[in-house]
Amino acid sequence: MTPPLPNGFRITVDDGARELAEGLWFGGSPARVVRLSAAGLAAWRELRDGPVSSPVTGALARRLTDAGLAHPCPPPARAADVTVVIPVLDRPVLLDRCLSALGGRHPVLVVDDGSADAAAVAEVARRHGAELVRRPVNGGPAAARNTGLEHTSSELVAFLDSDCLPDPDWIDRLAGHFADPLVAAVAPRIVALARDTGPGRYARANGGLDLGDRPARVVPGARVSYVPTAALLARRSALLEAARGETVFDPTMPVGEDVDLIWRLHERGWRIRYEPAVRIGHHEPPTWGGLLLRRFRYGTSAAPLAVRHPVAISPLALHPWPALTVAALLARRPLAAAAAFGMANLTMRRRLRRAGVPTRGVPRAMAEATYRTWLGIGRYAAQFAGPALLALLASGGRRRSRSIAVASLLLGPPLAAWAERRPDLDPVRFTLGVLADDMAYGAGVWAGCLRHRTVIPVRPVIVGKPI
Repeated sequence: MTPPLPNGFRITVDDGARELAEGLWFGGSPARVVRLSAAGLAAWRELRDGPVSSPVTGALARRLTDAGLAHPCPPPARAADVTVVIPVLDRPVLLDRCLSALGGRHPVLVVDDGSADAAAVAEVARRHGAELVRRPVNGGPAAARNTGLEHTSSELVAFLDSDCLPDPDWIDRLAGHFADPLVAAVAPRIVALARDTGPGRYARANGGLDLGDRPARVVPGARVSYVPTAALLARRSALLEAARGETVFDPTMPVGEDVDLIWRLHERGWRIRYEPAVRIGHHEPPTWGGLLLRRFRYGTSAAPLAVRHPVAISPLALHPWPALTVAALLARRPLAAAAAFGMANLTMRRRLRRAGVPTRGVPRAMAEATYRTWLGIGRYAAQFAGPALLALLASGGRRRSRSIAVASLLLGPPLAAWAERRPDLDPVRFTLGVLADDMAYGAGVWAGCLRHRTVIPVRPVIVGKPI
């Protein structure tokens, strides 16, 4: 039986959750409906006004936070027993900035992963009072973090990349989550640090490691499906439990080793939290070539991750009726689209009535589902068939309807993202940046698929029953 959220925790309702009726909630990730019993309603009234104070309120808080309908707010943390592990390969200037920002509040272990100028790295570590461990041969970030773990014994371990710029109190602000015995790791929001150039403004507007401003439970297939170890606070005992063989991080994975670890922790029943209220800066490549090469490398991790976690990888999840509606609209078949949309509404109303859930707002919800499906299909098309679609669009021809459909798939998602975020970048350059970004990532995915002989990372899935 899952233990309740401990006394002293408060909860906040997720921004996307809606109360359909008293005691009837819709939201979370994946979306669901939760109905509270009479005892649950009484517990909810207590949680709405105060912290967890009993097994009943703790059980409800656990249920809501596990579902993503709410998020835990821990009480102030006691002094954390933590060691900061910083893997580094050269970059002494960035390492110096990182250590200066930490402010010496916690013990720091620098792992030199075979730097060419070992003396420069050693001098920076010495100047800041950090312990130094040198690996004679470069083994990559996974091997360096494993080495760091071998040289720590603290209750918590904070992994931090040398190109990060943290606030001095970032660990203390995250450590309260570990009062929950099920929490294995908590990650802050990673925001881009970049120059005021075209690539820099794009990186700030659409950083590859920035997972947004909403807190989340990290679950494969959910809104936040992973967190990077560029900055991560973790429970050492949980990491050792999730180890594969003798290593926590898989040293055979040059990229994606952090996602692999997070998913292994989840598979073992641990909770992983994303806490965007804590922000850490991350230096980004200064050129388009550097940015796109990094995105390509990230893409190459999809195939080895699919081999290890085939159920967790899904580039596109489609519900049948919204997908059919979008397909008909793209094919300029309005009658077929109307029929599919009508069936979506009919089947959803039928399911809700059977469950005793109010059916008001179904057309709006189905319209939103159709819109999100269109955005998802467009993003998928740009990532995995972008060059072909651009060539088709450039060829023009007499099929004007085909050109409109292709343009809507390519341009719709980035323009929708621009309208939602309003970044400090005009919509044209933002859209071009997103398309280049997506195609670079998709090329990396295809390269990984060829190498590992799998199509799982590019294969869409049909989700459940028609909605």
